[in-house]
Amino acid sequence: MAGGEYIGDDALSGKRKGRSYMKKQYVVFGGGKFGRSIAVTLQELGCEIILVDKDPEVVQELADDVSYALCADVEDPEVFEELGMRNLDGAIVAITESLEASIITTMMCSEKGIPRILAKAKNRMHEKILKSVGAHKVIYPEVEMGRRVAKYLVADNFADWIELSPRFSLVEMDIPSAWVGKSLAQLQIREKYRLNVIGMKDGDTVNVTLDPKVQLKAGIILIVIGENKDLEAFQR
Repeated sequence: MAGGEYIGDDALSGKRKGRSYMKKQYVVFGGGKFGRSIAVTLQELGCEIILVDKDPEVVQELADDVSYALCADVEDPEVFEELGMRNLDGAIVAITESLEASIITTMMCSEKGIPRILAKAKNRMHEKILKSVGAHKVIYPEVEMGRRVAKYLVADNFADWIELSPRFSLVEMDIPSAWVGKSLAQLQIREKYRLNVIGMKDGDTVNVTLDPKVQLKAGIILIVIGENKDLEAFQR
């Protein structure tokens, strides 16, 4: 093909025509750690994934883990024509080693009418440019993971801390010993602490249909949502 070389059993277009119309299709540009993690996870979740990277070794490594792998340089406009991008459900632009390639890819995805475009940025200026050329969401994986780890390190009472927005977070917390044998209705967590228990984990089992009258047992983990200031107040 003019724009790049597909690794797979058949041509891309022929294979995609035989796919179920219900299966979501995504293209991932960039086979680095972030891109391959998203691509493989989406594939495992039942999506149809096209991975594009200019490094043939990277493409070969991931060929068995995704639906289609394409070795191509995104700065070649023919690549986007060959992908048939109007039929895709979303695009992930995981290219950061070349700002130009990242911006061009995001712009082309937008021009092709892809309904959901997620792009990885290096800095605020990069984010601003990506949004201006069509990215619907821009993320900083390293920064976000760094914040999450930092929250975890200082959150002695919480097993995990996930920021949902600058104001709200979701945390997992071991049940305090003083709460064992009491029900959510008795504890009045929302009234006392302004926190909402939305689920419980007991080993590998997660329950989100909670009975406020059932007594809590030792060893379970509560899944809680609240404002950051209330969560910080609770852990103190």
